[in-house]
Formats: sequence, C-alpha cells, structure tokens
Amino acid sequence: MARVFNFSAGPSMLPLEVLREAQADLIDYQGSGQSVMEMSHRSKVYEEIIFGAEKLFRQVYNVPDNYKLLFLQGGASTQFAAVPLNLLRKSGRADYIVTGQFANKAYQEAQKYGQIRLVASSKDKTFSYIPELTKDDFDPEADYAYICFNNTIFGTKFPYIPDTGDVPLVADISSCMISEPLDISKFGVVYGGAQKNVAPAGLTVVIVREDLLGYAKPETPVMLNWKAQVDGGSMYNTPPCWSIYICKLVLEWIERLGGLEVLAENNRKKAALLYDFLDNSKLFGNPVRKQDRSMMNVTFVCPTDELNAQFVKEAAAAGFVNLKGHRSVGGMRASIYNAMPYEGLEKLVAFMREFEKANG
Repeated sequence: MARVFNFSAGPSMLPLEVLREAQADLIDYQGSGQSVMEMSHRSKVYEEIIFGAEKLFRQVYNVPDNYKLLFLQGGASTQFAAVPLNLLRKSGRADYIVTGQFANKAYQEAQKYGQIRLVASSKDKTFSYIPELTKDDFDPEADYAYICFNNTIFGTKFPYIPDTGDVPLVADISSCMISEPLDISKFGVVYGGAQKNVAPAGLTVVIVREDLLGYAKPETPVMLNWKAQVDGGSMYNTPPCWSIYICKLVLEWIERLGGLEVLAENNRKKAALLYDFLDNSKLFGNPVRKQDRSMMNVTFVCPTDELNAQFVKEAAAAGFVNLKGHRSVGGMRASIYNAMPYEGLEKLVAFMREFEKANG
C-alpha cells in the first residue's frame, strides 16, 4: 500500500487506524447488517454513535457543562451568518478582528445584520501577524466580539485569548480544533469545520454557552437557529451521519494516544521541527511573526515563483502532496494536523534540505 504524506489544508489526513476501523465496519457496522451510511439517524444503533461522539467530544475537549455542543452541516462559512443572527440581541453591535481571509468573510457577512465595527486588522502586513489588543479596545456594549483563532491560509494563530470583559467572545477554531487544550469557558461560542483535525468534510461543530441561546432574530432560518438545533439534539433534520461516526473514531484514537495533552505535545514537536529548519534555511523563509505562528499551518516561500513551483512539483513526485500555498498568497503551506505523523515532518525536512542543496 502506497500512502502519501498529505499536507492539505482540508479535507486533510485521517489517522490510518481510524480508516482501517471504518473500513472494517463499512459494510456491516458491528453486526447491524448495514453500513453507517445506510442506517436511519433515528435508530437506536445510530443514537449510540451520535450521543457517544458528543460525550467523547466533551470529555476530550473538556467542554463545561453549561455549554451546548451541536453537530451541524454547512461548514464553518454557514456560521458567518448564524453568529450575528443568533447573537445580535441587545445593542445590535459587534466587534470583529480581521486576521485573514475567513475572518474578513465573516466580517462582511455580519454587516448584513447589524452595526459591525472593525476593531483591528493585520491586512497592512499581508496578515502576517496578530494584532495586540486589550480590553479597552472593545465596545463594552457590543453583543459579541469575533476572532478567527487560527488562520489557515496565512499560517497565524492568536497567541492569547483577547480579554473582552463581559462581551461574549466568538471564535472560529476550524483549523486548530482539538489540536491542543483550549479553555472553552473564556468564550461565548466556538465553532469550526471538522475536516481538518476531527472528521471528513460535512460536519461542523458549534459549542455555545447556554445563556446565549434563545435570542435569534425572528427572520433567522430554522437551520441556523442554535436553539432549534439544541432542541432537536443536533437532529432537526438528517445529520451528517458518516462524518459524526468518523469523528467518534478519531476521538477514541486521541484517547488511546493518551489524551489531548499528549496529542498537543506531538503537534508542538512537529511544528518545531519544520520551523527550526525554516529559521536556519538560506533558501526557504517563513513570513509570519514568530510569536504568532500557527502550529497547524506552516507557510513558507522560496526567493522566486519559479522555485516555488519547482519545489511543489518535485515534492509531489516524492510523495509530499498538497504543499502548494493558497492561490491568494502563493508559496507553500504545510498543514500538519493531528493525523500527520512526526515521520512525515522528518522526511519533508530531509527533502527540503536536499532541495536547498541543489537549488540554493
């Protein structure tokens, strides 16, 4: 079996153990005589899957009891509208920090529903850093403040959780969800597409504090109304059954590794290996301010576009795929999510070292 090292930003690698387990259950799930892709989401056997997945998610991520956890569809981008529709309940105002393309899309979408203020942006330096903010920078009367915690395209991550006082903080955690411990109690809402660290494409996870539920605007589509989804147990309509099943298997895999702390240490070691090489390279460079570097998405460039293209082509031929940077920024990007083994980084760095010798 020839498996490549897949550095895609998403959908991304899944643990091989999980894929094999799913393969074994594909036709007949645990003696039920049917695949998870075929069974009714209202059946007892599937209820065990979805309720088990929620219990494990709460356990692995240490989700407080006063937060509801939802398994939804529509990707993180659907939540760009759901957030203001559910939370603009008092002043009709919200604060946004724009640190990349997805934060900007969320900011633009929210403007349809209320008075949305741009608190800070790192666009002036091609989103290569995270603005440093204090409590005084935020509107104390805002209904919420919004950040994208990890920026997939530009390879940055908030090195701190902004202090917004009593204003609920909302965070898009799509590309860093369940990669390291996170104090959920510091946020009003966190959400993310699961196709990077947790499951295949199709599943969106929303974690929302209970006191923020029940205030959706009257015109909110029912599928975007968090309270309606909570009341329906994440099954107001047919949920993304297969993705939730894989999510459960991934969470079980994390527990077998030793839990989130062990996984986080593995992730830190992988990122350090690649960043250390980049910091000492004479051919490759990383444009992100050091304290703001993402542990999940590592961006890097060669001196010319021609060398970038050559590197991507030669890397793919050597079994390192999806290293081309996002079309909006170019260069390269290695997304090193949970399932990427340390061996993948060792071999990538060795390949980069040889490429530098040949082209430096």
